Amino acid sequence: MLSFTEENYLKALVQLTGFEVGSKEVGVNKLASKLNVKPATVTDMVKRLKEKSFVNYKKYGKISLTDSGEKLGMFVVRRHRLWETFLHDQLDFSWNEVHELAEDLEHIHSEKLINGLDKLLGYPSFDPHGDAIPNSKGEIFIPFRKTLSEVEVNESCRVVAVKDNSSDFLQYLDKLGLKINDTIKIIQLEEFDSLTTIKINDKQFVVSPKFTENIYVVCPTCGKAKNCTC
Repeated sequence: MLSFTEENYLKALVQLTGFEVGSKEVGVNKLASKLNVKPATVTDMVKRLKEKSFVNYKKYGKISLTDSGEKLGMFVVRRHRLWETFLHDQLDFSWNEVHELAEDLEHIHSEKLINGLDKLLGYPSFDPHGDAIPNSKGEIFIPFRKTLSEVEVNESCRVVAVKDNSSDFLQYLDKLGLKINDTIKIIQLEEFDSLTTIKINDKQFVVSPKFTENIYVVCPTCGKAKNCTC
């Protein structure tokens, strides 16, 4: 059985390579930043995971997951996102509270429990942050979406996910009154500093590029993010 730390590394690698970013390899420094540890610590753990045939790695090179490493990492992601959904939907935890609790619950390995949780929740496709949930086979489907920063002035869009799941960012969204499936209209974009004026529920706000780059959206009418003719 893998340690909690090993599972956390595989989960981070799944998130940094492949299904959400389209890249199969990641550098040591980027993985260290994701896990908030020193690069030397990452190197030591990656060597251990390589010995167990979960990753491919050569000294000073990039890191990639093997098929078995990706499968295990994907199941950690599945457990994490199902627990987030359960805490949010069934126990009324806010979306900025569920991540930290799910970090502990994701290491419970009972397949019967997780599949039962999935059934109880009605086999959800997305967690409270709009992140896709892998199915019982470890498969995941992420529909194409774009960031708010890609939306043109005078266009409207529907929020489907947040890229930044940090508590600080989610609390900021709560202050704005923004939730998944809300509609945003781009009112104005300043060329000088890219500050954007948006409208949410008939209220206007001026937001930074950091905000617009961390909100995923689609067309509010057809649900597409590309090839939209609405």
